[in-house]
Order: sequence, then structure tokens, then C-alpha cells
Amino acid sequence: MRPIMILLFAISLVACGPGKRSGSLCERTFSPYPDLVTGRARTTANAGYLDAMALYAKGEFLGARDGLKAYLAKKGADKAAYMYLACCHLALGEPYDAELQLDHLQRSSVLQFDDQIEWYSAVCLLCSGQLDRARAAAAVIANSGPHTYSGEAAALLMELDVLPKK
Repeated sequence: MRPIMILLFAISLVACGPGKRSGSLCERTFSPYPDLVTGRARTTANAGYLDAMALYAKGEFLGARDGLKAYLAKKGADKAAYMYLACCHLALGEPYDAELQLDHLQRSSVLQFDDQIEWYSAVCLLCSGQLDRARAAAAVIANSGPHTYSGEAAALLMELDVLPKK
């Protein structure tokens, strides 16, 4: 079943035309995590988070990054904000900083981000030029059974396999 899924995914990539196919492999692979925060009721406690996420939703990742950092420095901040901060760092070409935010999220009490942490960690490896480690991380995701990012990991593996191995 897995080879059929990979083949169908590859065909869909070709059929969709150039679109996201231009740019570096990092740029083609990275997509910011969807904004699931905007629309929450505004309180004094989450105002900074919502302001930063308004910038994130517009693709203004520098401002969003700075706002999320300020928000997360406050006691009682929603630790899920680390996911968005990691994506800001990736969008700004700062994969090592992104990986640090994913580490913070992983050590937090927020439990629903296991698949996201695993995928975006692989993207951090890719974007920092650690292709062998990115390939290994993508293989774990693609072969781990049900995973939110199994299709993306399979596509990344196909892209990495056309690159020379180090």
C-alpha cells in the first residue's frame, strides 16, 4: 500500500505543475503550520499572542517572531506558541533557532504536537543542510504508520534520493 501512496503523491506533484517546485528544497518543503489561534476571544493574557498571530497569518514572520518571543517570555503563556515561533524561524532561514523552539515545545506539557514536532524537526535538519539526518528523519515518519506528515515525508525522501548522498 505504501508504494502506491508514494507513487500517487509523486504523480500529484508532477500534475500540479511548477507552483511550489521552484526554489531550494528547503523552501519547497517548508510550509508554515496553519494558524489555529486567530479567532480566539481576546483577553489581557493572550493579547500579545493574538497580535503576533495576526502578523503570522499575513506572512510577516519577523514581526510575528518578535511578538511570539515576547509572549512566551510571560508566565502562563500558551506553550503551543512555540510551534508558531519555530515556523517563524524556519520562514526566516533560521533552522537552528527553529529546532530550539521545537525542543521547548517537546519538553512542555503540551501533548498534541508529536507529529508536528517530528516533521518540523526533519525540516530543520533539511534547511540546515544536514541531508543525511533529514533523510533518516523523513524515513522514520514515512514508515511509521499513521502520521500527519507521512505524505510530505515520502515526497521529501523522493527529492532527497535524487540528490547525491554524502
